[in-house]
Amino acid sequence: MNIQKKIWLLAVVVLLIMATIWMSLTFYNQKMQDQYNNILERYLVMNELTSTSQQMVTALNNYLLIPVAENLETIDNSKMQIQEMKEEVADFKNTENELALTSYINLIDSLIETTDRSLVFHSEAGTENARRALNEATYISNYISEMTLTLIDTELKTYDRFYRGIINQSEELNQLGIWVLLLITFLLLLYTYWFSLRITKPVEQLTRAASELSKGRFDLKIEVDSKDEIAFLGKMFEHMRNNINNLISEIQQKAQLENELQQSKLLLKESQLRSLQSQINPHFLFNTLNTVSKKAYLEGSEETSDLLVSVAGLLRYNLKHLDKSMTLYDEVNVLKQYINIQKARFTDRLTFHTEIDQTCLHIEIPGLTLQPIVENAMIHAIEPNEDGGVIWFRVKDEGDRVTVEVEDDGPGMPKDKIQQIIDEEQQHDTMAGHASGIGLSNVVKRLRLFNGCEDVIKIEGNKGNGTKVILHIFKERGVDRDDKVTTG
Repeated sequence: MNIQKKIWLLAVVVLLIMATIWMSLTFYNQKMQDQYNNILERYLVMNELTSTSQQMVTALNNYLLIPVAENLETIDNSKMQIQEMKEEVADFKNTENELALTSYINLIDSLIETTDRSLVFHSEAGTENARRALNEATYISNYISEMTLTLIDTELKTYDRFYRGIINQSEELNQLGIWVLLLITFLLLLYTYWFSLRITKPVEQLTRAASELSKGRFDLKIEVDSKDEIAFLGKMFEHMRNNINNLISEIQQKAQLENELQQSKLLLKESQLRSLQSQINPHFLFNTLNTVSKKAYLEGSEETSDLLVSVAGLLRYNLKHLDKSMTLYDEVNVLKQYINIQKARFTDRLTFHTEIDQTCLHIEIPGLTLQPIVENAMIHAIEPNEDGGVIWFRVKDEGDRVTVEVEDDGPGMPKDKIQQIIDEEQQHDTMAGHASGIGLSNVVKRLRLFNGCEDVIKIEGNKGNGTKVILHIFKERGVDRDDKVTTG
């Protein structure tokens, strides 16, 4: 039985008990009231009959003195009322008052007959006979009054036992009502206790189970001894406990595997980074030295000295800071040294424009990231063109990231080749053979390892319209972003 049915059962039981008590009391009170009204009606009818008989005699006397229609009408009305009350008195007969009531009714008939005879004598001018009939009617009326008192007294004696019985029954009813009330109260308390126990006991079991679960004890079985919605809730609670217990076991296993995997990834990333860093070849160094030697041959020593300073700084940076993360400020400075060297090589054939947001230069990136991108533009846009070309270098703040753009006005490249460059599996074969030995693929791989995400590069351009390489350097590395998302 569910909780709703139990509540309805309790309400129905209480309602039936209250209805039974109310109907019993109502029936008993109505019965007593009917008996009391019946007795009172007997007294009232006989008393009214006495009063009406005296009124009729008085009206008869007035008529004999002053024979007007109003007095005659009063006599007729009184006779009609006496006739009606006589019929009511006839219904009051019982074994104890039958003789007295019969005489009483005969007196009423005699009073009516005497009154009619007095009216007849008066109409025949028999004043003396009318007066004698009036006196007789007065005598009968007085006798009726006396007999009414006698009958009422007899009725009081007759119903004295009834009155006392009513009083005794009332006292017994009061005592019975008290005992019934006590019994009903006891039964209701007993049923209410049983009813509440059937609800609160399973709830207490669920509460204790929830308390144990809150303490982290997921090994205790949850059992609820009931056959209602709480039992179903207990089963769902037990199912949830099993799921949580299994989930905790899985999480522990996954955490252990994740820890082992993370260690393996760190080792792998370190190995990949060192492998990428080891791919520097001396090709760029040789070209630079050739340029410096030609410049020293063609020009004076002052400009050659500046060029050698740039070369020395560039070599020092490449060899000393390649395995570290550097700020964008350091990368821009070494890029400027690289451009100075290339301008000495290409002279007027090279035009280099910069647009740098100084507020972004504190961002960290892997060492030797910008030079390979610009060098790629040198190889593909400047060297093949006899007239040289233009390279634009931009650093912009894009909110959560800093974008670095390297754009040239070279021959560009088709869409399919751009897709091959973006695709990590194809990059090494298509773009690796650069003068510096660190191709675009190595730059992309290092940025991806450094940022912890794949979205680090975008290449725009069509064949014949130049090329733009866009690098995304996130202000927060991948691990920091994941921690923020988890915390949020």
